Amino acid sequence: MPPMPPITQALILINVAMYFLDDLLGGALSMYMALWPLESGLFYPWQVLTYAFLHGSIGHIFFNMLGLWMFGSELERIWGQRRYIEFLGASVLTAAATQLLISMLAGYHNPTVGASGGLFGLLLAFGMMFPERTIMPLFPPIPMKAKVFVAVYGGIELFLGVTGTSSGVAHFAHLGGMLGGWLMLRYWRGQPPFNRG
Repeated sequence: MPPMPPITQALILINVAMYFLDDLLGGALSMYMALWPLESGLFYPWQVLTYAFLHGSIGHIFFNMLGLWMFGSELERIWGQRRYIEFLGASVLTAAATQLLISMLAGYHNPTVGASGGLFGLLLAFGMMFPERTIMPLFPPIPMKAKVFVAVYGGIELFLGVTGTSSGVAHFAHLGGMLGGWLMLRYWRGQPPFNRG
């Protein structure tokens, strides 16, 4: 197994450190760094990035960091550090914008935390770049092609988001992360809506 590339490694270390620091401070960081709805009176502009470094539970951070390691490591090695950061940034920002919009339309009042928006962007990119690669997800533990895995998870997120089945999970932020990742790949390739002519 090749060593973990530097940005992925740094992101995992920062996320873990932030989780334990927030826990030590009794959640005080979340008051200023979580993504609060625009109308909450607690929103600050930096939250569109800082929310991605906070997590609500051990399980939340474990699965996000596992995904970051699984999908992010290889993409960082292929793209290089600069493109990898640009891609993650686009996914995290688009996830934040989507969540803010949905919170405003649906009247949500809870803050959003987690690297899931960026992770779903990475997942989409992995599926687009290696569609035929077989992967073994933890849930369900069934081998499947990367393109199928992405389609299944995207479909589940859309269903849960529309039906509101799983409250407390920002399903539309996950979809927003996928959208941001898709747009970034289109931009790099000069494809619509980013024609370079």
